[in-house]
Amino acid sequence: MPNLTMIVLAVAQGVILLLLAPLMTGVSRMIRARMHSRRGPGVLQDYRDLAKLFKRQDVAPAVSGGVFRAAPYVILGTMFLLAMALPAFTRTSPLPFLADLITFAYLFALVRFFFSLSGIDSGSAFGGLGAGRELTLGILVEPTMILSLLVVALIEGTTNLGAIGAGIGGNYLQAPAAIGLAMLAFAFTVFIEMGKLPFDMAEAEQELQEGPLTEYSGPSLALMKLGLGLKKVVMAQFLLGVFLPFGVAASLAPASLALAAVALPLKLLAVFTLAGLIENSMARGRFLLTSRVTWVGFGLAALSFVFYLTGL
Repeated sequence: MPNLTMIVLAVAQGVILLLLAPLMTGVSRMIRARMHSRRGPGVLQDYRDLAKLFKRQDVAPAVSGGVFRAAPYVILGTMFLLAMALPAFTRTSPLPFLADLITFAYLFALVRFFFSLSGIDSGSAFGGLGAGRELTLGILVEPTMILSLLVVALIEGTTNLGAIGAGIGGNYLQAPAAIGLAMLAFAFTVFIEMGKLPFDMAEAEQELQEGPLTEYSGPSLALMKLGLGLKKVVMAQFLLGVFLPFGVAASLAPASLALAAVALPLKLLAVFTLAGLIENSMARGRFLLTSRVTWVGFGLAALSFVFYLTGL
């Protein structure tokens, strides 16, 4: 069991990632506006939007049930739990009993399940359509994510994410081809989970995955947006913590942790900036063609598994 210091560190990094979520989504919106030759909102606009929503009345459809009302709390709470368990300030996780590949897979599935079910439980046909598309995308993306993580887990001999990141960071040369392809495949799934083109479109977000948000308002909508924004930050840190564990504290000394705290938003900013540049450099595609695109990521993950078997 973790000691008090590690518990405090876990809570601190969870709070920091939560506070950074609106900033990172604001950066994405700013990059999109600039690349579209628009002025667009400022990077702090999402903070202002959340503040306004928390002040407004919470209205729910008369036909909605308990799942619709519980979903914002379940999604935000689950993502905050994942944020605490990720290796962020150090190469190892402050909550090693939670930082397990299988545990993370189930918790991500729980978030997707409640997000989709909330759209169905709202009683809105539009929300139900968005829920179906969210589940479809999950079926297409999750095999790639799990297979890419399974490859590095087999290489390191553990399913603990902190141990995997520490092992990869200490010796990239043990299986460079397999690890490199697994990282590309996982980055592909991170890009999709962050809601980027051609898998989603910010200007028409109700059309694709975020249809379940249609009937939310007030504080419930704020919690949903905060939870989904935190999911994007968690996915980015997931990539950094497992495959690129650099700029972290070498010890629990205050000075070392302070440097890691400064490096954390800079690394996340680099990921969000790169994802924004890639997203806005391509055209929007039809959702029905998504399955053809996701085969690219699964092919990379499968190839990395082949390279692992051959010792490359």
